[in-house]
Amino acid sequence: MTDQTIETKSKPASGVEDPDVRYLAEHTDLSPKQARELVAKHGRDRKKLLELAATMKAEG
Repeated sequence: MTDQTIETKSKPASGVEDPDVRYLAEHTDLSPKQARELVAKHGRDRKKLLELAATMKAEG
C-alpha cells in the first residue's frame, strides 16, 4: 500500500466519524460542522437534536 492509500483509509470520505453527527447531517439541512457543534452543545438525544436542527439554517 502507498502512503496515500493508508491515509485515505484512515479518514472517512465525508469527514464525519461520529454516527450522531452523520445522522444529523444526512437527515437535516445542517452541514457536518453545524451538526458536530449541535451535538457538542446539546448532547446526543436525537429527538432533541432534530427539533433544534429544524430551527436552524444550513451554512451557505
